[in-house]
This record gives sequence, C-alpha cells and structure tokens, in this order.
Amino acid sequence: MAKQSVLNKKSLDFLEKYLNNAAPTGYEWTGQKLWMEYLKPYVDEFITDTYGTAVAVINPKAKYRVVIEGHADEISWYVNYISDNGLLYVIRNGGSDHQIAPSKIVNIHTKKGIVKGVFGWPAIHVRDRAKEEAPKPENIFIDIGAKDKEEVEKMGVHVGCVITYPDEFHILNGNKFVCRALDNRMGGFMIAEVARLLHENKKTLPFGLYITNSVQEEIGLRGAEMITHTIKPQLAIVTDVTHDTTTPMIDKKKEGLLELGKGPVIAYAPAVQQRLRDLIIETAEENKIPFQRSALSRATGTDTDAFAYSNGGVASALISLPLRYMHTTVEMVHRDDVENVIKLIYNTLLKVKDGETFSYFS
Repeated sequence: MAKQSVLNKKSLDFLEKYLNNAAPTGYEWTGQKLWMEYLKPYVDEFITDTYGTAVAVINPKAKYRVVIEGHADEISWYVNYISDNGLLYVIRNGGSDHQIAPSKIVNIHTKKGIVKGVFGWPAIHVRDRAKEEAPKPENIFIDIGAKDKEEVEKMGVHVGCVITYPDEFHILNGNKFVCRALDNRMGGFMIAEVARLLHENKKTLPFGLYITNSVQEEIGLRGAEMITHTIKPQLAIVTDVTHDTTTPMIDKKKEGLLELGKGPVIAYAPAVQQRLRDLIIETAEENKIPFQRSALSRATGTDTDAFAYSNGGVASALISLPLRYMHTTVEMVHRDDVENVIKLIYNTLLKVKDGETFSYFS
C-alpha cells in the first residue's frame, strides 16, 4: 500500500470545496457540515457538541475507543473598532499574522452576507523610510469603501464581525497543494480519507473509531479539551501541521530539520506515549512509509496535549504534515506527504489491538 496513490478525483474535489469554505475559529459549522456529508457513506453515526466539534463514528458500541483527530478552525480577525471616517481596526481570532495583512482582500461576515474589504496601507511614495512603521495589529486597517461610520453600519458591519481571507485552493508544480487554512483543514481531510479507505477496503476494526474534527484549536485546544471528555477514548492519534524548516529565516538548530516531501513527522514529547509512538514507527518501517522525527520539548502545541492529559491520561501520539508559510494565505504542503500521513494512520489502526493499554509496566 505504501507506493500506490490513495487520493482519487472525489477526494480532491472534496478537498478543494472544503478548503475554499470559510470556517474561522468559533464559526466552524459550515465546514463541519461539508465534512460530515462527505463521511456519511463511510461511518455508522455522528456526534456533535455544543461548540461545533464533529465526530464520525465506526463501531459505536465497542468499549475500546480510538480517536484519530484534526482540527477544523482557521485563523481570522474580528472587527474591533470603527473609526469616524469608516475604517475598520481589528483584533486577532487565533494567530493571524499582521505582517501579511496590508494589500490583502478580505471577506467580512455579516447577517446580510459577505462584505468585501481591503487591508489598506500608505503608498511607498508618502512614507518616510527613516521613520516608517512596520505593520502591526495597532496600525493595520480595513477599508470597505464607506465614507463614514454610519455607512459602515448600514452595510451590516459591526464590532464583532469575523473577517477571513478569500484565497482559494490551487496546485503548484503538479504536487504542491496551496491555500489558506491548510492548518489544519488538511488534518480533517486526511482522517476522513482514512475512514474512506477502511470502508472501501472492507476492514473491520476490533474497536470503536472516533474520527474527530475539533473546533477552536487555534485559541488553545478548546474543542479537543471538550470532546475528549465526551468520547473518553483509550487512545488518540492526532494530526496537525508542522514547519518545513528549509525555508528562509528559520533556525534549524532551534526548530530541527523538517522538509516537504520527506514524509510524515513523528513527534517526540512528554505528551506522546512512547509505546504508541513506537508502534507508529514500526508501522512506517514495515510499510516503507518515509517519515521524519521532531522533538517538541514541554508541549506539542497541538490537540495532542488536550487528549493526552484528559480522563486520567490517554495514550496519545502526534503525526504532523510538513508545511511552508504557516498562518499565511499561501500555506503549502506536498501531495506525497498528505498521502503518506493517510497511509501511516490507516496502517497503524490495523495494528492496534482491542484493549491495548500501551502500559510501560505490563
């Protein structure tokens, strides 16, 4: 299985539709509906919670429960202040990058629908280069073409409206997927593909599988923190993105060496249960799936931490997808890595035994 492609036209059509849909932190439900509709033929039932996390379940009656997980939300902005002359000032919703904002087109989500705007910036001709300011959250602003605050409000824009970028999916050089929100809509896509493969290959698992698309990761792992207490799993395999450190201005001595096209990244961290991680590495080696390693010190910074430290301790591991230009509108991943993450999770699940504790003391 390691050499054959696992993605088909239906998969890629879903991926494009799923990526192009806006699902900012706190407003994930339209993307979750697309995700559940795609998964419906491959699973037995769905669980959803108050804040919008969606879980597709295979074998819901099984006592031993395994989670595979990604997060559904994308970074965005909120309208924070409307000036008298009709300009909008913003605050972050998640880790939005102020430096990429100037000259970007935006979608402002209102009850009346999308209002278009642009992040404006003074022209180079009128800036004093000796004194010019860099973009920062306090000085970036959005222009929606309104002459004053009253006109802004008539257009349905108010403090608290969420703002997203409209940048859509495309492919570079045949094998690089590029879009905003690959962090971490790729995770939701990859775990959905695992469910599809299990169904199409007629694999019967000896445990319940909870394919979990969590909300609100970008503001502190909140969706995973909530849903793990609902599912109460015995095991969790989380997938998120990590930095390709071969790009400029990244210190490999600090961040390690990770690269697009070289395979999934298997994490080493206190939150990662070592025997589960060993099983994942064994699976990669047996199936000739290339992989990379990353050391993450005190915390992984992903939903792995939320699952690992819940319910008295859940055996958890992290498989990451290398990505360039995180938290920009041109995030980039390699198709081969996407396929290999899917293969690695799929094949690992086939090796998990019912009732496995991964205890260090057995």
